[in-house]
Amino acid sequence: MNTIELMKEKLAALEPVVIRIVDESARHAGHEGAKAGGGHYLLTIVSHQFTCKSALARHRLVYDTLREMMHKNIHALGVKAYTPEEFDSIH
Repeated sequence: MNTIELMKEKLAALEPVVIRIVDESARHAGHEGAKAGGGHYLLTIVSHQFTCKSALARHRLVYDTLREMMHKNIHALGVKAYTPEEFDSIH
């Protein structure tokens, strides 16, 4: 299973309505963190579990869910976390 598939499997616990993961590792080739094998990813995730939570609380949920992958499979992770209503209003 590749890193993106594993991320999606773990993030399923947040019951995402939308989940998009972009591997940006190629843009960071030669970067010190990339040498250790961890990739750079951009995550967009939409979940009802983010309702009434601050951006910080949403990010904590995501990072806690992916904790065992951080600094191994994942060197850097950008997170955009929305409720379904927020996501619908911008798309």
